[in-house]
Amino acid sequence: MTEPTLANDALDTDTAGTDADESAAPAATAVDMDALLETIEYVRPALQADGGDLVLLGVDGGTVNLQMVGACGGCPMSMMTLKAGIERIMFDRVAGVTEVTAI
Repeated sequence: MTEPTLANDALDTDTAGTDADESAAPAATAVDMDALLETIEYVRPALQADGGDLVLLGVDGGTVNLQMVGACGGCPMSMMTLKAGIERIMFDRVAGVTEVTAI
């Protein structure tokens, strides 16, 4: 039952053409860069206390790309810190963020 729904969605997308893509672009909310930079500065001392840090690599749509460096770069718990800590805080404090990734 799931497969026909996916196939129908794919057909609808193909027949819609670029009109669907153009209508989706303006509806996307831009990331509030001032709030993002303030939030990074809010999170940074906790990471630095453990010998790590983070670097903002860029923003692509609603996705914030970060790099964990120092002790955080090689820590096996860095993904937990990123998703359960940093991402959650950014969702609460920064308009437009839909995902936080580490590269």
